[in-house]
Amino acid sequence: MKALLQRVRGARVEVAGETVGAIDQGLLVLVAVEPDDTRTSADKLLHKLLNYRVFSDAEGKMNLSLADVGGGLLLVSQFTLAADTRSGLRPSFSTAAPPALGAELFDYLLSQAKQVHGTVASGRFGADMQVHLVNDGPVTFLLQT
Repeated sequence: MKALLQRVRGARVEVAGETVGAIDQGLLVLVAVEPDDTRTSADKLLHKLLNYRVFSDAEGKMNLSLADVGGGLLLVSQFTLAADTRSGLRPSFSTAAPPALGAELFDYLLSQAKQVHGTVASGRFGADMQVHLVNDGPVTFLLQT
């Protein structure tokens, strides 16, 4: 799995003009599922998302995790993150998981996150979404399992 993690002051996802998910301070995470991913991949990714130290401590150093600060987690499916862009001028999506597997693992990741973290929101899998965010820092990391 691939995840583009962005530390945000706030973020929301809209579908057809309706807000379907929103958080205040926390992490907006764009998630891509690849063909070889499993529930174990999703579990490893969730552990990283909750424990990756990207928030500042009292000295201004990135030493605190999402779990430490109690921030929100906004998960958004993003199959284009799995694109193969190594050659040519058009992305290939052969490296993205089929939609059924993508939906299954994204839903699993979301359900696991809701069980272990306080504030969890999401976009809508497969929908045409508009993502609004205020990137804090900016701080952005690409995580892979």
